[in-house]
Amino acid sequence: MSDSQESLKLQQNVAETEFDTIQAPVLTILPPRERYEAGHAGAISLLVSRLAGAGDVVAGRGAVGVPLPGGRYQPLIVPRVPLSHGWRLRFACVAIMRSCRPALTEIHNRPDLARFLARFGPVRLVLHNDPCDMRGARSVRQREDLARHVLVCGVSDWVIQRFREGCGPIRTEVQPNCLDLSALPVSHDRQKTVLFAGRVVADKGVDAFVRAWGQIRARYPGWRAVIMGADRFGPDSPETPYLKQLRPLAAAAGIVMTGYRPHEAVLEAMAEAAIVVVPSRWQEPFGMTALEAMGCGAAVVASPVGALSDLVGDAALLAAADAPGALEQALSRLMDDNGLRVRMGVKGRERATLFDVGAARSRVEELRHAAIAFARRKPQS
Repeated sequence: MSDSQESLKLQQNVAETEFDTIQAPVLTILPPRERYEAGHAGAISLLVSRLAGAGDVVAGRGAVGVPLPGGRYQPLIVPRVPLSHGWRLRFACVAIMRSCRPALTEIHNRPDLARFLARFGPVRLVLHNDPCDMRGARSVRQREDLARHVLVCGVSDWVIQRFREGCGPIRTEVQPNCLDLSALPVSHDRQKTVLFAGRVVADKGVDAFVRAWGQIRARYPGWRAVIMGADRFGPDSPETPYLKQLRPLAAAAGIVMTGYRPHEAVLEAMAEAAIVVVPSRWQEPFGMTALEAMGCGAAVVASPVGALSDLVGDAALLAAADAPGALEQALSRLMDDNGLRVRMGVKGRERATLFDVGAARSRVEELRHAAIAFARRKPQS
């Protein structure tokens, strides 16, 4: 069966409905790899939980043990039919739209799915990564078509600039990530610890941190370095070739590798560490780790890539991961100067207030109403 035939069949099975923008729930469909479960959640799931209203429905792949607190979790029921995975996922999404009759469906990081589901009701697409690498948004033509049918939102100006690259006049919106400052752990007496927290992969520059620490550690005998994280989120994260290669190098440099830790434990570590390092090579579309570190009051060293520079402003030291001596110099500068560390921690906390959850919830509510209004106008051909 062709894509157009499947689309027609699905549309015939979904009634056109005028949605109540106040009483009807908002349906959020998570990316397939995101788990809406305490102790296993990735960055997108945590953000969705933080922003979800009490009546919202959050849908993801598979059952979970203890779901995150935001909204009401409902697993997608993917039918066992002789179709591709993509079409089975589409059937599951349409089925849950029919079941909960949402005022709006929000899709994260799946432009192709957002464009398809826009046939059945208002859709808002939230982009957390470079859209030019995503199915359904790789070409200018795809992005322009997408922007005519759904309200496209990105977590930073950098993401939106990437989406708009080469396009004519289109509507896009920025919805920055957020954190709940009131829920962060109280800062303790700072320990002489330099912390890396996040996914332990080459894109995050973990090996650059290991190299830099190995170069300077002898000058700072009272300090220690810690790598907290694994290849992916969750206690069942695999041992990858990158990790196998990194472990002996970290051990030789005197760095402790803790493996995966739950998000709450990561925040506690940030509240104790004097310095948090974010040495990404990847063009960070936002930089949630840097924001959390600033919110916890740690002094931050970050790479000037992607959206990181705009995120941290003057509240962090910038150092490119692979620029000779840059990371070593930034770390040494902070370890040598307690007053500078304190000032940077205060600046970081002040900077983080710009991204507090209260303002973010107001922005999301505004964008949800805008997305519904956007869908009700006649799309351009």
